[in-house]
Amino acid sequence: MKILKYMPLAAVLASSATITSCNKKLEEYNPSGSTSDAVWSTPAGFLTAVNAAYYETRSWYGKEDGTILSEGGTDIWFSSAKAPYAKEIIKYEAFTAAQGTNNNAWKSIWKGINQCNAGINRIDQAGFTDPVEKNTRLAELRFLRAFYYYHIVETWGGVALRTTETDGALLTAKRSTPEEFYDVMIGDLEFAKDNLPNKWGADYSRATKKGALGLLARVYLARGYYSGDANSWFTKASNTAQEVINRKAEFEVDLWASYADMWKPANNKRNKEALFILSNSATNTQSSYDGNASRMHMFYMSQYTSRPGMARDVANGREDDRKFMPTRYLLSLYQDADSRYEGSFKEVWICNKAYTWDGPTALLYGKDSTVFKNTVMRVGDTALVVTKNIVAPAIKASKPYVLLDRYDIYSPANDTILPKFANTYVQLNKFVDPNRTNADQRQGYNDIFPIRLAEMYLIAAEAEFKLGNNGAAATYLNVLRTRAAKPGQTAAMQCSASDITMKYILEERAREMCGEFQRWFDLKRTLKGNNGGTWVSYIKDANPDIMAIQGFHMLRPVPLNELSGLTNRDEFGQNNGY
Repeated sequence: MKILKYMPLAAVLASSATITSCNKKLEEYNPSGSTSDAVWSTPAGFLTAVNAAYYETRSWYGKEDGTILSEGGTDIWFSSAKAPYAKEIIKYEAFTAAQGTNNNAWKSIWKGINQCNAGINRIDQAGFTDPVEKNTRLAELRFLRAFYYYHIVETWGGVALRTTETDGALLTAKRSTPEEFYDVMIGDLEFAKDNLPNKWGADYSRATKKGALGLLARVYLARGYYSGDANSWFTKASNTAQEVINRKAEFEVDLWASYADMWKPANNKRNKEALFILSNSATNTQSSYDGNASRMHMFYMSQYTSRPGMARDVANGREDDRKFMPTRYLLSLYQDADSRYEGSFKEVWICNKAYTWDGPTALLYGKDSTVFKNTVMRVGDTALVVTKNIVAPAIKASKPYVLLDRYDIYSPANDTILPKFANTYVQLNKFVDPNRTNADQRQGYNDIFPIRLAEMYLIAAEAEFKLGNNGAAATYLNVLRTRAAKPGQTAAMQCSASDITMKYILEERAREMCGEFQRWFDLKRTLKGNNGGTWVSYIKDANPDIMAIQGFHMLRPVPLNELSGLTNRDEFGQNNGY
């Protein structure tokens, strides 16, 4: 098992501003080999070890691999245009231990864990004289180790659990149970919540007390689905989520009054709903992981440039690297009274390139070519509308723009995706980045929020449901549903105790958090029954384009090159089914 010891020097130097404010440069040096003992022997030198431990958080969040592993292969997304890219994960077709996305993520997360272990193991030799400062730095490392290990155990299951640093290739490995992983994570996070500060000032993307409590609530909830006293874990999950909610004024966090405000680019930096932030810099373009910062602005794009009157520009975004389109099921979850639909998705594109209709193009979109031929679409006119609703053919034919409705994109018979217009669809718009300097730029500058306050209400609701307290669960969900209600629709948006089922909670999580690196973990956590059969049925029913899924896919395979390097590979074993 090959676990790299530390980040490459150039990469760590480039990451410096990602854990500080965009205008503050923090000098980092992350040594490898014998020099690390010398450099990390002072508090100032040891800070480079802590800073480097944040680095691999950005390998998952804001990048392709983590997005595909977190949201792909679920009920709410499918491959844009039904493309074969990453079909092993998104469609479960021929998924083997050699698959690249899976392998890349494994390597990156293990680098992060090993960096944390290196710091945790060496902090007593770092020369700290102030116990508060020492415990604060240790708390950062333990928060990050728990953060990384959550992704390991929930993606690959009970693999090797390591709490000491490693140097070079490991020739043997021993599996640990998920419960043993959670014991370490919970211990780390309980220490972190007691020793992290409420805030850092300019360094706003460092771990804080609110972030530790938020992650601890998530971890307690997930732990309740494994063996042991489930009720005690669900009680702890609810209590910890409630603690964050009750202390939101102290932590200077709150829900935005409008759901759409959460995703406005103007509110991205220091977003008041975020409990943990991964910052990216527009002023220091080399400051973020691999120099690309966040690429999230591309992954959920619709191909608007293939439609009349549209050309690529910064405002509408770069669509070449699109990965996901919504399933019909996801779009069906939003009732008309719910503003989260408009706050999350884009249906209308405005003409940015004058266009004159021709006969064949008019016919393609169901229009009378004799009426529309030579009609001019001007800049500023509506060019494209894609709606989740059903529109009468006569209305579509009458509009001087392209209008695609539900049945242009999804089959009326079974909700599978139709090929004709499969590259143009309702677009998730949460991650748009108008601050890029040109339309072709892949590098994005938005901050990312792996944990936010709304999740605490969802965690408390799910935990209370598992404890049999449906009324309390409804109360927590109604906080989010009231925030989401359109004017005059608050009453229509309220749920009651009789509405609360696991299916309803999963639906509410989709409405609130689609695209936010949660869906895979939500389904895996809650649908463990029948040896994975419950999970399989749920996903296939909601996403009929996924046909190859099996119960063993609830865990991803241990990468082949990791197993090949073990002398006890047969004893360690591959995850079932691969």
